[in-house]
Formats: sequence, structure tokens, C-alpha cells
Amino acid sequence: MALKELTILLVEDDPVFRKIVTAFLESRGAIVLEADNGEIGLDYFKKQRFDVVLADLSMPKLGGLEMLKAMNQHSPGTPSIIISGNQAMSDVVDALRHGANDYLVKPVADLYLIENAIRECVNGTLEESLQLDELESLSYMELNQNLELLAQSEQAAKNVQQQLFPPSRIEYSNAEIDYSLFNTNEVSAHFIDTAMLDDSHIMMYMAHFYPHDNRAAFASVLLKSFVNHKLKHYRNQQSQVIVEPYNMLTYLNDRMSKSGLDIYVDMTYVVIDLSSYRVAIAQAGSEFRCFLRNREGLAPLAITDSMQLGVSNWGAPSVQFRTLMPGEQLCILTNVSEHKLQLLNNQFHGLVHDENMPAGGFIQLTVT
Repeated sequence: MALKELTILLVEDDPVFRKIVTAFLESRGAIVLEADNGEIGLDYFKKQRFDVVLADLSMPKLGGLEMLKAMNQHSPGTPSIIISGNQAMSDVVDALRHGANDYLVKPVADLYLIENAIRECVNGTLEESLQLDELESLSYMELNQNLELLAQSEQAAKNVQQQLFPPSRIEYSNAEIDYSLFNTNEVSAHFIDTAMLDDSHIMMYMAHFYPHDNRAAFASVLLKSFVNHKLKHYRNQQSQVIVEPYNMLTYLNDRMSKSGLDIYVDMTYVVIDLSSYRVAIAQAGSEFRCFLRNREGLAPLAITDSMQLGVSNWGAPSVQFRTLMPGEQLCILTNVSEHKLQLLNNQFHGLVHDENMPAGGFIQLTVT
């Protein structure tokens, strides 16, 4: 059976839904331990090992988000899937930021979506994952149930997206990342993210969504979720994709093109190895330019344009490798003179709503 010998912790306060899910998972071969609140779920988690945790976010005594945070401190390698109602989008975003692998939205019309999500969590290779995508509907397609909500409420879309943005300065042990992004609407068409992957690798990217509407907020959640998925695999020594920009953009194109969003993404994705100062860059689309910055100013890197992510007949990203010299910084920015001037003047403000400034911005990596 598909889930044979998997041990799953199901934490859900709705007794009817909990029993339905348990019966289905057991019929698929899983061993399921049930808890009806977060405190009991955390207690079970500390007493035995589980292959996957499946948890509702809205529960009495200890909410799903706080429970997942505590579980991650106790055993950070355990995959987790959250189940949420439409009213809890902010908590969903927080859960993704704290390492949740996937989420589903109630009502879950097809229980096989839960099985797909579990199989996505426990499969360690891209090849296995892609085979599942071709055979069955992906669990993240369940996110489309939120599209109507976000389309109707610009404020809801704004709130969801803004919680994903980091502060204007991100400080790591051996590097700093600063950025400014300017948006003229409530929802930003541009998005940035960064992570310290391990002791010697830093990842950062800048993305632009087209068309520019409320779907950009939804696409931001998807994009971060996909990246988090590969980050967790890397930290569990299951995949190297996240430190390989070419393969990472190939993976993200497959995901975005099958997301059902009908949205296209310009993206520049960078990984730096701090042990050698070697930088690997992959780029899709033509929205961004990469520069090396030193005392003399900005020196452009020759990276050719390529097709945006989200295209079914997509070719391949453009790739560049560089070694940072002492005193050099790596910058990604939109091709707007005002943005370049602000970068040169070290004007880093994070996410800014400014109707008088063209949309876009810049991000800068400094090795310290």
C-alpha cells in the first residue's frame, strides 16, 4: 500500500474530520496516532518518532503554529504538513517560515490530496516528485481555493505577502544582505528572500511576477514554500538542488508552470560559498541585472536573458559563475536609474509603498 509502514501524528480538534482522515490513512497502510489538541500532540511527539506530522493550525490549549515551533526545536528533521481554514492565512505564512513542508486548505475535498502531500514530504529526490506530479494532482493545487479570497480582497493579499518579507537588513555570521523594494500597489509585483543554508552557503533571490495583480501574493507564498521544501531536503542531506542555481530554477519552473496560477516569473537566484567566495548565479527572464560593486561603482555581469519561469516549453536559465574579490559586493537590481542611484547611495529601506517611485528595487550581498 502507498503509505505502508509510515507512522503519522495527526493533530486535529474536529473529531469527525480526524476520524475520516485517520480511517483513510490507515486504509493506505499508515500507522496513525491521533491527538485532539496541540498539548497532547506535542507530548506524543516527544515520546516517539514520527515520519510525518499532520496538524490543524486552529486548536485549543496549544495552537498548531506554537506546537510546530516546539516540535521543530525538539526534532527539526521531521516533515510537517499543516491544514488551515481560509481565515488563518497569516498563520499559514508563519508556519511556512518556520519550516512547514506544505499546507492544505479546508475543506479538503479529496483525501488523496493529503496522501500526495505526505508522499511529497517523504520522497527525497526530484525525479520521484515529478513522477507523482504526472500521475496525480499536487497537494499545493489546494491553494487555489484561496485565489477567489485574495482576488476579492487586496488587503488580505497585502497582509499575506508582507509577512513573507525579511527586514531591510539580514545579518548572518559572515555576511549581510540589504535591500529596498518599491511597490506602487498594495501588493508587490516583486519579491525577495534569503537563507543561510549551512555554515558556508548563503542563498538569495529576487523575483518579479507577471501579470501584476493579487495573484502575486499567492505566488509569493508558493515560491517560498517550494524553496523551503528544497531547503529542508538539503539540511536533511536528501538533495543538493538548493545550492545548484541551474537545477533550482529548473525545479521552480516545473512547479510554477503546473501551479494553475497562469503567472510568469522573472527570477535571479544566487548561491555563495563563503569558504571560497565563489558565486553561482542563474537567471530567468529579463527583469533583473547583476552587478559587482566596489569602490569604483557598479560593474555589470554579462548574463543573457532567458524565458520566464512558468512557461510550459521553457528552455533553460542563463548561468554565471564568479569569485568575489576583497571589497566586492554582489547586487541584483531592476533596470531603473532611480533604483541604481539609491543603491549607490546605500538607501536600504526594505519593502516600501511609494507611488512616485517606479516598481522594483535592489538587493546587495556583502561578505563581512
